[in-house]
Amino acid sequence: MKKLLLTGFEPFLDFPINPTEKIVNALDGKTVGNYEIIGHLLPVDFNLAPKKIVKEVAGKRPDAVISLGLAAGRTAITPERIAINCQDGEPDNSGVAPEDKLIEENGPDGYFSTLPIRRMVNRLKEAGYPAAISNTAGTYLCNNVMYSVLHLLKSTNTELPAGFVHIPASHALAAASKKGMASWSDADLQEAITLIIKELD
Repeated sequence: MKKLLLTGFEPFLDFPINPTEKIVNALDGKTVGNYEIIGHLLPVDFNLAPKKIVKEVAGKRPDAVISLGLAAGRTAITPERIAINCQDGEPDNSGVAPEDKLIEENGPDGYFSTLPIRRMVNRLKEAGYPAAISNTAGTYLCNNVMYSVLHLLKSTNTELPAGFVHIPASHALAAASKKGMASWSDADLQEAITLIIKELD
């Protein structure tokens, strides 16, 4: 049985709920398609998050890596096409707010996802779920984690499907937030992630 490392994030900024946490906890230890899921929750911390996911990849030696992140305001599931070598944005949960900082001092400008993102999007659309490829993962923790994993794989000549997928808010988050935002049910979010996992080779 192949192993999939599936990561999510804790709540952050003014979002009291992060629906990726619920998905990761629900699928941890489950079998989806040809993969046994290893769920892991990451801190919203510019220093710790990339170190923790790199440690998990190096230690667990998964056959695929999918990291999930919240993109409140988006209406669709959006696999990311590229991660860029830049840290910037709002303060993380430790209060750190880097500006125009490189993730890897001698790293390339960017890395493309090695997930089958077009197939994933097509599978979701066929099942009736809104989905689209995103060409920007931003410069916050989501981009940081994606870049760090792909940099590790490239620097160790390791080929496996790895990348990042942003999800919309859950109904619970939308209800708890003071901001109006599109939302999906937890059941639909989990089912959508299950479908994209099934698109892995």
